[in-house]
Amino acid sequence: MNHTDVLIAGSGPTGLTLAVDLALRGFAVRVIERRTAPHRESRAKGLRAGSLAIFQELGAAEPLIAAGTAGVVLRKYFDGEHINDTPTPADAGLLIGQWQIEEALRDRLAGLGVHVEYGAELVGLTQDGAGVRAELSDGSVIAARYLAGCDGGRSTTRKLLGIPFEGNGETEPAMVIGDVRAPGLGRDVWHQWFTSEGGGMLLCPIPGTDTFQLQASPEHDERGEPLPPSLESFQRIFDRCAGMPDVRLEDPTWLSSWRVNVRMATRIREGRVLLAGDAAHVHPIAGGLGMNTGIADAAALGRALSVALAGPDADADAALAAYEAERLSVAAGVLADTAERYERVVEAVRTPGRGTEVGLD
Repeated sequence: MNHTDVLIAGSGPTGLTLAVDLALRGFAVRVIERRTAPHRESRAKGLRAGSLAIFQELGAAEPLIAAGTAGVVLRKYFDGEHINDTPTPADAGLLIGQWQIEEALRDRLAGLGVHVEYGAELVGLTQDGAGVRAELSDGSVIAARYLAGCDGGRSTTRKLLGIPFEGNGETEPAMVIGDVRAPGLGRDVWHQWFTSEGGGMLLCPIPGTDTFQLQASPEHDERGEPLPPSLESFQRIFDRCAGMPDVRLEDPTWLSSWRVNVRMATRIREGRVLLAGDAAHVHPIAGGLGMNTGIADAAALGRALSVALAGPDADADAALAAYEAERLSVAAGVLADTAERYERVVEAVRTPGRGTEVGLD
């Protein structure tokens, strides 16, 4: 059986931030990831100022600042006609793809002697007063003093603990999303097309790449069923919204659908197992707060675990209880905020002529 101070399940921004934090504090940490390799998908693409400050403390901010864009202009169109250009607020943070954020954190972690263990899936866990016993899909077992579940909205850690994930979600996709190239389309602005019929398409240039992140209202078939995302579907939506026949989308490296989910775990601590990030709460995308809230979770959990690992049991319990109380309160506030923002966005986009007032980020 392998032993470590903290085992982290999940190698997204939350898990990697926590791993770097703990490694810098001198604790033994391992990161397991059920995927077999890193992804290269833009996904969440905005670092808020608070997250960037955390990365600066961890020594991971420099490559992100070099690669990202500190400000972006939102160029809005209505029925194919340019309406206005609106700069993002000065405090909007850094535009950069999620895969680039994860790469910077992995590199920082590797410099501290820790590497993500890919193809390692958590399938079972037990715990007692001394630690956690984590069972992996290959039959191996890792013993840890604490386990952090940073394994996303479908968290295996949360499910193994039997923690309810309360809230609501829609079964049909609200949006199709992906990464594509668009030769001939300017990369100096974030293009946002809306139509008099309602709906639209957004193409955001991902800094340091030649790709755009595409967000669009899904197409539907003759029965009203949403069509799965595809390059052909993306092109049809683009042609209808943008009216730029010379621009052809190509080389999709990520095709996905996004469904509205507003959920929060009823608790984020069970003994020596703790949850953070999407494993604890999932948000609508309006406002770009989901990933950033997870990064803040990781920073708070790193502080709490450093006390728990170094101090007596009474200090450990107090520190971890404080983490749970603080982050559940923050998550509840963020869920309410993002849900309200998203409803305003949906209403505006579905109302002919009002889509130019908003943009999804």
